[in-house]
Amino acid sequence: AGAETVKRAVELDLASRFQESLVCYQEGIDLLLQVVKGTARGGGGGRARGGLAAKLLFFSDGKYHKQIRIEENATGFGYEKLFHEYLTEIVSEVWVEDPYIRHVHQASRYSLYNFLRFCEMLVKGPCKVKTIHLLTSYDEGSGRSQQINGLEEIQKSLSNYGVTLNIGFSSSIHDREIRFNNGWMIKIGRGLDYFKKPQGRFSIGYCDFDLRPCHETTVDVFHTKHTKKM
Repeated sequence: AGAETVKRAVELDLASRFQESLVCYQEGIDLLLQVVKGTARGGGGGRARGGLAAKLLFFSDGKYHKQIRIEENATGFGYEKLFHEYLTEIVSEVWVEDPYIRHVHQASRYSLYNFLRFCEMLVKGPCKVKTIHLLTSYDEGSGRSQQINGLEEIQKSLSNYGVTLNIGFSSSIHDREIRFNNGWMIKIGRGLDYFKKPQGRFSIGYCDFDLRPCHETTVDVFHTKHTKKM
């Protein structure tokens, strides 16, 4: 019963029904703790207690935390697959912080195209995004003008869909994170640039990112709007 209640809490959490999910979290954890106490009295329950502690760990500070490990050369991690459960209909504003949203003057870097692909996902998704805030760093040398021109082209194209792109630059930015105004925050170790270079312009995976091999990276998902600690 406790496990089912916690499972329901996670479902409510993903649906942004935070007050209901908080109640389910509390009820589910209370039920699980009763099992822990019962096992402790009965003895011989070391493994069960350790397993429960691990499951309860990410609730210990009242915040949701999910971690996804993308293995080297893994496929099936296109942006739609990675972000769809967090892009609820109430999402209207998005913040992207990534110091390497730059032009494709380097053969191994496709970050500017990846950001464009991310914007396309937002435009066609179930959410009603009206504003995207991008904070990145300037490209070096002659690539700076190409970077700015590319971002301004994306900005103009988004405006045709009623979406405003605000572009900011910082020389001190290091972290990579994406935030939605429904409270979800996603930190990707490699930012949006976790896809490998395609083998060719006419190779499978060039257009469909679900079929594109990935670099190894870790994705951490948090929620910031829980109303109080457990």
